[in-house]
Amino acid sequence: MSEEQKKETTFEQSLARLERIVAEMEGGTLPLDDMMKRFEEGRTLVAECTKQLEGIRQRIEKVTSAVPPAVEPMNIL
Repeated sequence: MSEEQKKETTFEQSLARLERIVAEMEGGTLPLDDMMKRFEEGRTLVAECTKQLEGIRQRIEKVTSAVPPAVEPMNIL
């Protein structure tokens, strides 16, 4: 997978590709060399998904920490 493809690949696309790789490997019909290629591709995809998830986690933390505490209503009576 080229660097340009990685940048354009969404988390969902990477996850779907991982699922296809697992299915192919579990099928038991791939030659050993192809199994290794799928394994290497899968490892790369797992690393990329992990990186994307970490970025989302950081964004969530940033957004939730930026929310001001609840404001108490003023007593005007």
